Amino acid sequence: MADEETPETTEETPAPVEETAEEASPAVPAAADVENEEDRPAGDVNPPAPALTKAQARAASKQAGASQRPARTPEERQAERVAERKRKAAQRRRRRVKEREKRKAASTESHEPTLSVHEPTTGRPKVRVGTVVSDKADQTITVRIENTRRHRRYEKVMRSTSTLHAHDAANDANEGDRVRVIESRPLSKTKRWRLIEVLERAK
Repeated sequence: MADEETPETTEETPAPVEETAEEASPAVPAAADVENEEDRPAGDVNPPAPALTKAQARAASKQAGASQRPARTPEERQAERVAERKRKAAQRRRRRVKEREKRKAASTESHEPTLSVHEPTTGRPKVRVGTVVSDKADQTITVRIENTRRHRRYEKVMRSTSTLHAHDAANDANEGDRVRVIESRPLSKTKRWRLIEVLERAK
């Protein structure tokens, strides 16, 4: 009887020890359990709790970063900031030089073929044709310019007139003549035009 009881007690004793071990550390899962979460059976209701919360992980990473980074004085930090600014300024300078060279190359490529065939459009003086309305002043004529254009939206033909003073050195043009004038440098307070030719004489 005594021999039969001893094996029963030896078989029953390990079970409570395992239960107490599981009850004592439910929050700390084993490494194998964490790695094999996918291998867990579907009936396992209580998944293992995470080893560290997010706040604890952040605090641990901050402590690790603080321990790796050496302590710096304010003068060293200021020197680092100045060096960083200088490096970025040099990068910007190099980029601007490259962009300037690229623009210059593009402008020479675009204008080289047109210069030999056409005149440059920039700097060309304006030319107007009008009727002389007054030639009373010496070496000066007053020319009326008539503009006719169609309205962009309503398509109505709109007429407008403007007058300008032109320089006539030979007093060649008379009232009623049809003349062509060209833009010039300021010759007086109101004269910015010069007579080129008389197209049609007044009848």
